Amino acid sequence: MLQSIRDRSRSWGAKIIVGAVVVTMALFGVESLVGLFGGGGDEIAKVNGEPITRQQLELEVQRAIRSGQVPPEQERALRAQMLDQLITDRLLTQYAEEGGLHLSEEQLDQVIVSLPEFQDGQGRFDGELFRNRLASAGYTPMAFREELRVDMKRQQLQQGLAFSDFTLPSEQETLAALQRQTRTFRHAALSADALEDAIEVSEADVQAYYEANAENYRRAEQVRLEYVIIDRQEMAADVEIDEAELRDAWQERTADADRRIAHIMLTFNGERSRDQAVEELEAVRQRLADGESFADLALEVSDDTVSAEQGGDLGVISQGFFGDSFDEAAFGMEEGEVSGIVETDNGLHLLTVTGLERQPFESMRDELQRELALSRVSGEFNERVQRLIDESFAADDLQSVADDIGLALQESDWVSREGAEGVLSEPGVMSEAFSDDVLQERFNSEVIELDADRRMVLRVVEHRDATTLPLEEVRDEVEASVAANLRRQALSEVAEERLAALRAGESLELDWQRAEGVGRQEDQGLSRALVDAVFRLPAPEGDDVVYGRAVDGDRVVLIALEAVEEGEVNAEVERFVASMAERLRAQAAIQGLLDDLRDRAEIRR
Repeated sequence: MLQSIRDRSRSWGAKIIVGAVVVTMALFGVESLVGLFGGGGDEIAKVNGEPITRQQLELEVQRAIRSGQVPPEQERALRAQMLDQLITDRLLTQYAEEGGLHLSEEQLDQVIVSLPEFQDGQGRFDGELFRNRLASAGYTPMAFREELRVDMKRQQLQQGLAFSDFTLPSEQETLAALQRQTRTFRHAALSADALEDAIEVSEADVQAYYEANAENYRRAEQVRLEYVIIDRQEMAADVEIDEAELRDAWQERTADADRRIAHIMLTFNGERSRDQAVEELEAVRQRLADGESFADLALEVSDDTVSAEQGGDLGVISQGFFGDSFDEAAFGMEEGEVSGIVETDNGLHLLTVTGLERQPFESMRDELQRELALSRVSGEFNERVQRLIDESFAADDLQSVADDIGLALQESDWVSREGAEGVLSEPGVMSEAFSDDVLQERFNSEVIELDADRRMVLRVVEHRDATTLPLEEVRDEVEASVAANLRRQALSEVAEERLAALRAGESLELDWQRAEGVGRQEDQGLSRALVDAVFRLPAPEGDDVVYGRAVDGDRVVLIALEAVEEGEVNAEVERFVASMAERLRAQAAIQGLLDDLRDRAEIRR
């Protein structure tokens, strides 16, 4: 319940340091804070005589975009929504103040000291941190307190209104019973085959439908574009890498792979000195060089009796497991090599790699080929991108730029802000296409970074405003919609006739399908329209059957409701439903207040 209230008010006071202030500073600088909260800037609306400035609106739009809630290409469409939200906030603030809602200085103090933005590492309020963060954001403590006061009043109002509404236990039980209810029924679909006469669409029907639904045939603002793309992946596709280079890259990539290690260990400072241990291991190295088995020598010589019985095997190890000197030796060898003498806290060792836990060369070949090829063309890619930046900025067209750099000039069909596909639908592309410099001034766009390997420049070739398409262009769509409506209407009339007969006790030859124990959410593969219609019917009395119908797409479905069952209790679901009911009631109460405030307010845009 409280979350919806917080979402509406957005808790500016509590979030101001980490949210609005940071964005404001990034967008407009410290001076903007004075204008934002001091009433400066162009007025774009007035709410009961109080202004809302353009700067405030821009701040809200940019906050939504930066937070990821809205893609940048929808920035224009977002402004009207954000202005409505600012008006709503202003109405709530005015109403709270007119109602005499009050927060004491002690309450404000308590909120401020509890904000994590002003707390040290031990969770205690830090006065110096408080002052420094406010100062760095261009705030005085008094200005911050006043903004926090306004926000808290707005929350106080909405929370009080939400908590004033409640659900009685008897209402909760009724709601739970309805939620877990199941129904058994028969259903029979009527399709176009049930109609005796063919559907005829008149010109008057078409004209009337088109005029009543003109918004459905409105074409968005559109552009046709030319564009060029520099693609490092395409450049790399033509590069050949020889086998030796690929294998070198594989060796380098897998140099740190986990490996299975065996060792022969000799301790010292007991029965032998360190020099004696070194001498013995040098002798073992010579025997290994002469062809003796590492496993046999480990069993014969090693003081690590546990591993010696396994041929000296230590298992698969990762770097850092045995220390630096051990790692340096173990991870500096290829399979089958024997190390020099390695000293650790446990003694002196000879090591050998008995296996490498790395991907086979063949499985990595394609990946290595791509990486090496991309690396090979990176310099040329960067040079071409720089040329694209320089030449597209100065050029009056895009064809000459494409020719000079050796790029293919591509053209789009008509596209809108929200209707682009493929590469044109990628983030930032359409917002650049509809920017003032590109759309109005007809300049080439700035270089757009699509991803790490692609750069684009685009240019508007043609532009057309949003408009309602003439009837002749959309006649086929309109006629299809009219025919569908007439068909549903005719089927509904047939359905009513058959329902009347069924209710009168007549027996009709219908292709009834049976559904047993269907719940509100467990539809058993039935359409949502059919299930909803079934649950809108009154429960049958005794052995009587209750008849009804549902419109399901192009079909009309007859329903024969036979039984209503209580269903099984599900405490978790019922708690959720009760919680949702509380939220909906609270939201309805708040929305009712907002509707009333808007009706009575003087709002000028």
